[in-house]
Amino acid sequence: MNNGKMSVGLSQRIRLEWLERTAALARAGNDRTAAHDALDEMLAGELSVGSNTRRNSRAKTIITLLKIWFDGPPQVAALREAGQSLLPTLPSVDRLAIHWGMMMAVYPFWGAVATSVGRLLRLQGAASASQVQRRMRELYGDRETVSHATNRVLRSCVDWGVLADAKSRSVYEPSMNLEIVPPKLAAWLAEALLTGHMDPASSTHLLNHPSLFPFRVTPVDGRELVAHSARLELLQGIDDDLIMLRSRNS
Repeated sequence: MNNGKMSVGLSQRIRLEWLERTAALARAGNDRTAAHDALDEMLAGELSVGSNTRRNSRAKTIITLLKIWFDGPPQVAALREAGQSLLPTLPSVDRLAIHWGMMMAVYPFWGAVATSVGRLLRLQGAASASQVQRRMRELYGDRETVSHATNRVLRSCVDWGVLADAKSRSVYEPSMNLEIVPPKLAAWLAEALLTGHMDPASSTHLLNHPSLFPFRVTPVDGRELVAHSARLELLQGIDDDLIMLRSRNS
């Protein structure tokens, strides 16, 4: 893993409705300062109530939300713009896929937790927090920051409705199997996976990736994926055609 992958970056639970609001502020043409003030007002009664310190949980949450839909790393700018274009065309249930993809692209740690959960769900139908925690410590180091962030992602997944608490304590079961039909949305999700530092892969591997466990993506041929995104290109492999991100210089 490179240093970008080793960075955790997440310390707060992120609710889906907060991301929806942030994306709406961006689509309405607000600049970062205006969006920050609107989010601060929205969250004032929910997080760090009565506190105005610079590093409280509300301030950290706002930084995360703005990084997703306003000022993330340069390599996500095109993906973010395409996601913003897609959002108004999708029903509310499908918009979850856009926010999920942006979380993975901007915060690879989110994608790593999702991948661990997805693999466990495929193997045993449920995922325990201890199993996911162990895998994250293997990848990111045995740090309190890693443990804290892993719990935040898992609880965010429950907030989003993609996981549910099982009867056993700290065990999670799947609670969503959203069908992704539009090829354009499938292509966008493939791009989000690749932007989140995933290596080139076949369309089948991308669209069945365990990090996409909340979704059931209708199979899309590699050539069709590329046809729906100018930022993807096809690389002919020995056994299969691979999908990769197009170089920004090409």
